[in-house]
Amino acid sequence: MSTIKENYLKVMERIERAAWKTGRNPKEIKLVAVSKTVETDQIKEAIEAGASILGENYVQEAQKKIEEIGRSVAWHFIGHLQSNKAKYAVRLFDMIHSLDSISLAEELNHRAEQVDRIIKVLIEVNISGEAAKYGADEEKVFSLVRRICDLAHLSLEGLMTMPPYFDSPEMSRPYFIQLRTLKEKMEKEGIPMSELSMGMSNDFEIAIEEGATYVRVGTAIFGPRK
Repeated sequence: MSTIKENYLKVMERIERAAWKTGRNPKEIKLVAVSKTVETDQIKEAIEAGASILGENYVQEAQKKIEEIGRSVAWHFIGHLQSNKAKYAVRLFDMIHSLDSISLAEELNHRAEQVDRIIKVLIEVNISGEAAKYGADEEKVFSLVRRICDLAHLSLEGLMTMPPYFDSPEMSRPYFIQLRTLKEKMEKEGIPMSELSMGMSNDFEIAIEEGATYVRVGTAIFGPRK
């Protein structure tokens, strides 16, 4: 059994335990294997172990991998997306986790219309308010949501966030609670949202306890980045 396969299966076990801990069905939680900077041979090992969603941060890097690996798996874009890359993103990816502005939404919609696709998107929310982090400010999310709902070639699925890194995973919990609360506010306003993308290798179990439906795990599967 390869190390990557062992790591993948351990992560799946941890997801299952975290789900049962709070009375959730583990099938509600989808694992995004974060494959940025990972060689295709290693990615293929993860796919053989069961990985069905791959997360990439850079359009050009992902394009090469998609050409080599193919579309037997789903490809999600999880990094910061520049508007000038939207025309490529709508062709390459099944979901974009990092929509954070009206201008990007409009460009994605325009480009998706050109290729006759409806792109699933998540709004990235900068819950922590850190200047170094991307994402929409929480108070601007409602206006962004309303605009996306008017765009025929985008399908708004939910929200995403990335809290600050903490040595103690428990420190991430307030940020996950805040994102879940924001989703619940949206639902009360009649805006259906089913997905919460939150939690990475160091804190995904806490994220699951607080309602994550997507967890983005790279290091715990593929090992430390080079």
